[in-house]
Amino acid sequence: MVACSYTKEKTKNSTSTNFEIAHSVADLNPNPRFSSSSSIRSVAITMGIVSQDAITQLSRVVDGAEEPLKVTFQNVHQGYPNETLVRFLKAREWSVPKAQKMLVDSLSWRIQNHIDDILSKPITPVDLYREIRDSQLIGMPGYTKEGHPVFAIGVGLSTYDKASVHYYVQSHLQMNEYRDRVILPLASKKYGRHIGTCVKVLDMTGLKLSALSQIKLLTTVFTIDDLNYPEKTETYYIVNAPYIFSACWKVVKPLLQERTRRKVKVLQGCGRDELLKIMDYASLPHFCTREGSGSSRRSSSGPDDCFSLGHPFHQQLYDYIKQQAATGNLVPPSKQGSFHVDVPEPDPEGIQIVKTIETELHKIGDRRNGLSHSLSGLEIDSA
Repeated sequence: MVACSYTKEKTKNSTSTNFEIAHSVADLNPNPRFSSSSSIRSVAITMGIVSQDAITQLSRVVDGAEEPLKVTFQNVHQGYPNETLVRFLKAREWSVPKAQKMLVDSLSWRIQNHIDDILSKPITPVDLYREIRDSQLIGMPGYTKEGHPVFAIGVGLSTYDKASVHYYVQSHLQMNEYRDRVILPLASKKYGRHIGTCVKVLDMTGLKLSALSQIKLLTTVFTIDDLNYPEKTETYYIVNAPYIFSACWKVVKPLLQERTRRKVKVLQGCGRDELLKIMDYASLPHFCTREGSGSSRRSSSGPDDCFSLGHPFHQQLYDYIKQQAATGNLVPPSKQGSFHVDVPEPDPEGIQIVKTIETELHKIGDRRNGLSHSLSGLEIDSA
């Protein structure tokens, strides 16, 4: 458990928080016609006062909270309480009442589900964990040039068919917590400034209509992240996007908030050239290292495959969890080897997005079936 003093950290992180507020000013002023230095300075001063007041109000909520909420908040902020409050405020468009509800609900969810203890609950046996890694394709190949961790996700080729939903949710949460409690604090220390977000590269290779069968699990993961880990991703890079993704993105994009839309970058092909502008070659996900048909398909399970259990990131993560389990004396999971988590009710926006995706996938399937029936009725005359 990280023992940090919330009140002492306020002064320490004021500069970093001002940097977060500056980003918020940019979010509110995307139109270049109004980007003169005097206009930005005026907006920044006004926004800075409003933002600092919102942070102060929200911090009072934490100061007056019961001790269990304060303790779990320490695990969340990792020495950067103001920056954490900014994340929740940004997620609720700087509405203090809405951000307060979101924060309290999230901290309560952590307590009720023993999230602070999840890094001491290894998925066993190791063969099961290896099957999860082979069917829930996610890894961390390196860092951007600015120090943000790079997470690679094999959206199209993940099958989620080797274990129950509980194991996949547990694995996802463990990577979230390891990122926030270990990876990001180490990056902040190395670069001498607060680094609180990551970059995600989403590989769409193999995305098919069968993705409909995974909607429930993906909705669960999305809901947990949206309500409890807000504003943790700097940019989403989409690579190897087939038609099915383009069709879904076309109808989903208008439903997203402008702040979220600007985070999504759809790259050409495997995205190698664009990604090399923000990261070194060694940090590229293995599916981005070469162009060509099938380049993103897994050809091995060696150390270069960031999805593999043999990759250094997964080895370090699994070893860390085993070490925490050996030294901790914590509440046991409700079932041997698994960690059951209550899933919060999704926001209306999230529900609408999921329904839109389902509808679009059904439409694509109907069009393909119609084409298939039409072709089967054709007669080809032989010469």
